[in-house]
Amino acid sequence: MGNRLSKIYTRTGDQGETGLGDGSRTPKDSLRVEAMGHIDEFNAALGVVISELPVSQANLARFLTACQHRIFDLGGEISIPGAEMVAQSQVQAIEAELERLNEPLPPLKNFILPGGSRLLADFHLARAICRRAERALVSLSNHEEVNASSLQFLNRLSDLLFVCARHVAHTEQIDEVLWEQDRSQS
Repeated sequence: MGNRLSKIYTRTGDQGETGLGDGSRTPKDSLRVEAMGHIDEFNAALGVVISELPVSQANLARFLTACQHRIFDLGGEISIPGAEMVAQSQVQAIEAELERLNEPLPPLKNFILPGGSRLLADFHLARAICRRAERALVSLSNHEEVNASSLQFLNRLSDLLFVCARHVAHTEQIDEVLWEQDRSQS
């Protein structure tokens, strides 16, 4: 692949439109661009999480990095109306990893609050951003055709990040912050 970004600014978006991967132009506040932006933000947040993982979590870091590549593919898919780059096999890979990570964890008896460590909080922040990206993709799907596997992919990734936070807390012996209902209000 040659140099694709030889000039970073083009001034073509100065009037509130942006170019899509198929060469068409669309308003920067369109549902498609909104979804692309949330997907990009999610990928950046996941990059922060990966960079914070301890060496003992190298296998998890590799899996999440592979997910980052697929998230980038998803952004490309959304930037080209009608394209499909996310496959059902990628959803199944996340499900298998979810099962593997969740199996040794103790059952949940309380809700978990984001916290316990910076890394655990960042997992939950990435999960929340993933959910926002998913909602934006659902909004787009209500108006245009969207690859069903892509919707499932984001849904499973948010579940994965929740389980990853629990897995890291368990294996790194970090106390999770459990929600306590304020019973004085009752």
